[in-house]
Amino acid sequence: MSVLIILIIVSVLVAGGFLIAFLWSVNSGQMEDDYTPSVRMLFDDEIKTKVVDASIVKPYTNKSKI
Repeated sequence: MSVLIILIIVSVLVAGGFLIAFLWSVNSGQMEDDYTPSVRMLFDDEIKTKVVDASIVKPYTNKSKI
């Protein structure tokens, strides 16, 4: 019977921890944007390419000697 009381106390503490974490996330503004996640899948991801000047980049040469 004492194990049951310990489990109830632990479960109430865990639930209280989740409640505190939820209230903290709401108060810190993490749940403000409710529009963007619903339309994010409709937009195509743009491929970002990095342009590198060929005169700056030296070609790879293997100069190691065996």
